[in-house]
Amino acid sequence: VQLQASGGGLVQTGGSLRLSCVASERTSNDAATAWFRQAPGKEREFVAGIRWSGGNTYYADSVKSRFTISKDSAKNTVFLQMNSLKPEDTADYYCALRWGSTVHTSEQRYNYWGQGTLVTVSS
Repeated sequence: VQLQASGGGLVQTGGSLRLSCVASERTSNDAATAWFRQAPGKEREFVAGIRWSGGNTYYADSVKSRFTISKDSAKNTVFLQMNSLKPEDTADYYCALRWGSTVHTSEQRYNYWGQGTLVTVSS
């Protein structure tokens, strides 16, 4: 499975961006997709995740109420809508897929990764 992430860019504080992650093949319902991010000099961290079966969503505390993860099963695509962006949201954002319906916050639990898409939030 190949994942293609897109949608990053430069935005001012308070602005919005929508990231997309397209899978190269149909994703089984027994799977989960997550977004991680890595800021310069920091470790990669979990941002949000979604179960393909049932659509349950999970968020890091730092993005709750500002970010929304969703999916379009017909298009094998997961989205991350990011609102009220802050300078501390600046990072490379990666989507990842794992077999198994549990959304893990540890990057080691994911089997496939997309390339990063850079989000820069100016103050």
